Amino acid sequence: MKKVEILAVCSHPGILQTLLRLIDNNPGWNATGADNEQQALAYFNEKSFDIVLLGSGMDEVSEDRLRPACLAINPAVKIIRHYGGGSGLLSGEIYQALN
Repeated sequence: MKKVEILAVCSHPGILQTLLRLIDNNPGWNATGADNEQQALAYFNEKSFDIVLLGSGMDEVSEDRLRPACLAINPAVKIIRHYGGGSGLLSGEIYQALN
C-alpha cells in the first residue's frame, strides 16, 4: 500500500521535528521536512507529495510563492496550514485534506 507523502514546511526546528515524528507515527503516512521555502521547492521538484503542510514560521510572502509553485508542478496536491495543537488536531487536518 502506497503511503501518503507529506511535505511539512516549518522554520522552527523543534516544531518541525515534532511534526515529522507525529506524521511518521501513522503507518500510512510518510513525512519529509523542509525548514524554508527554497528547501521545500527543491524537495517538491524531486519527489511526488500528496500534501504540503505549512507549519509555523512561514510568512505570507513565502506561502504566496510556495503555494502556486507547488500547484504548478502538481495541481492535485493538497496544501494545508497547520495551526498548532496536539496530535489529534494534526491528524484531523491531514484526514480532512485527504477526503
